[in-house]
Amino acid sequence: QVQLVESGGGLVQAGGSLRLSCAASGRIRVINAMGWYRQAPGQQRDMVASLATGGSTNYADSVKGRFTISRDNAKNTFYLQMNSLKPEDTAVYYCNANGRTTTWRSFDSWGQGIQVTVSS
Repeated sequence: QVQLVESGGGLVQAGGSLRLSCAASGRIRVINAMGWYRQAPGQQRDMVASLATGGSTNYADSVKGRFTISRDNAKNTFYLQMNSLKPEDTAVYYCNANGRTTTWRSFDSWGQGIQVTVSS
């Protein structure tokens, strides 16, 4: 009932920047927590950044000071600004959000994933 669609990925040189967007659509009453995860080939999916309802954020140690998560409530969209990118940031990035639908059912949805490749 709630769909997430990522955009903004691609190929960038080391030291460059990208901004990922995650647009949520469907019968959304409220989005509570949201987050970005990534999965490199042969590795598990790991949390990169999260943003809770009250505004508190949490970042993986590897991206602290370089990545910033934010949201636009009016657009039901959240973002991941990635600066000073490194080759080790190369992965498929997924967005995740949970909340309540218009019928008060809980949802926990994932995007389809988007490739980010950082060349050295």
